[in-house]
Amino acid sequence: MFDFLRRKYSFEESGILKGSQDSHSHVLWGVDDGISNHEESLQVLEYEEKQGVERLFCTPHIMEDVPNMTGDLRARFEELKNEYESEALKRGAKPLEMVLAAEYMIDPLFEKRLAQRDLLTWDERYILVETSTVTAPFGLKKALREIMLAGYIPLLAHPERYKYITDFDEYYELYELGVQFQLNLPSLVGRYGETARMKAERLLMDGMYMAYGSDCHRVPAIKQQYATRCLSVDILEKLKEI
Repeated sequence: MFDFLRRKYSFEESGILKGSQDSHSHVLWGVDDGISNHEESLQVLEYEEKQGVERLFCTPHIMEDVPNMTGDLRARFEELKNEYESEALKRGAKPLEMVLAAEYMIDPLFEKRLAQRDLLTWDERYILVETSTVTAPFGLKKALREIMLAGYIPLLAHPERYKYITDFDEYYELYELGVQFQLNLPSLVGRYGETARMKAERLLMDGMYMAYGSDCHRVPAIKQQYATRCLSVDILEKLKEI
């Protein structure tokens, strides 16, 4: 009994990903700093499928430095989706469901796209947004309120990674404002450092995440992160609640 509680598990061996959805990934190839070619995209999709993931959101970056156009992303997404589903059927596997959304940097380009309602939303109601991990954008709360006034819910990507948030009261203030949080699973295995890991664990144990994702950018990275044995029983049980 005590050995079971003390033992550390990986995402792979725990089975926690069976029936799950990957809410944040950069699997759509050739559009940002994520996967660079369609062969690697297919490798990630097959790997996640074998882990039991049932639904995967492609959330490419959209920001001033990476000004992806909605129409272009939709075309690339349909191309990848059709190719993946064809390959899965050839293997005799059930394809996971693919959904196109985007990860928006809160910057002037996002303000323009929001005003135009030119958005790739996450389950229609949510907009996956991010900031610099080092400094908050000017008027962050104002920007989040504008998202809500437009009829959407801001889903803040990987809040545990934001170094400028040093007081947990700041997280609670955002949460009470109506902002939802998305956890990066690699944070729990130390991918972004010890501070991000500790913040992720606390936010998770406090029940403040509504979604989690791989934030996958590379094939070797996601395999290593899912195979790392450092997850406690308590952490895995809380993930089941999301």
